[in-house]
Amino acid sequence: MCPSRIAEPGGEAPAAIEARGLTVRFGGHVAVREVSCALPRGSLTAIVGPNGAGKTTFFNLLSGQIRPTAGTIRLYGQDVTALSAAQRAALGIGRAFQLTTLFPALSVLDNVRLALARLRERSWRLLDIAADDAPGIEQARHWLERTHLLQRAHEPAAQLSHGDQRKLEVAMLLAMRPRVFMFDEPTAGMSVDEVPVILELIQEIKDDPMNTVLLVEHKIQVVHSLADRILVLHNGELLAQGEPAEVMDSPLVREAYLGVAGARS
Repeated sequence: MCPSRIAEPGGEAPAAIEARGLTVRFGGHVAVREVSCALPRGSLTAIVGPNGAGKTTFFNLLSGQIRPTAGTIRLYGQDVTALSAAQRAALGIGRAFQLTTLFPALSVLDNVRLALARLRERSWRLLDIAADDAPGIEQARHWLERTHLLQRAHEPAAQLSHGDQRKLEVAMLLAMRPRVFMFDEPTAGMSVDEVPVILELIQEIKDDPMNTVLLVEHKIQVVHSLADRILVLHNGELLAQGEPAEVMDSPLVREAYLGVAGARS
């Protein structure tokens, strides 16, 4: 049985997610080494770094896809280190853009209805007999309208472009109503025309002060436009963290991430 969703604290609230000494080893290779950081509630934090820096591994540690070798992970102050990805999802962590969450043969509308059924802890098989589930259909249409997919509601998900599939994943994630949204390279593989829509959706999520957003992103312009804070990983270690302008101007970061030695004069 999945644990109950953590009540969001008021007053002096702890960080939405806090990592302490997080380490993971694969054989003799240390992919993430003693990373400690906190993601303030209501903020958008971007994880950046060169290829092989450990960004996706660290992301997977936080969401529960990988168990740490050492260290702890806390969600709103509660230790969730030993919990699975599904258990963390039940507590309010939502991860998008895995493309395994879509059911290609089902309609766009029914994909969102599946997410709603999961939220209500109903069997997905009920879709076969719940064609008259007017409230569920109306909610699904609401999320499709918000993600600009309502006009394609009755098309199979397989017919959507790569960018529209990612929008559908956002619709499904929104329907699950998480408090922590995790996006792994949300603009990867998208056309120039598709990118602004996804960025606008992430901005809308960020604008709700009850939401916390974490994203892995290679495009620096995207990071600067969205992020309140940046974490820079290099060789599995936390190289720097803080506000985007300050962090990206650090000589260490410029050398490790941008390949530029020294700071600007």
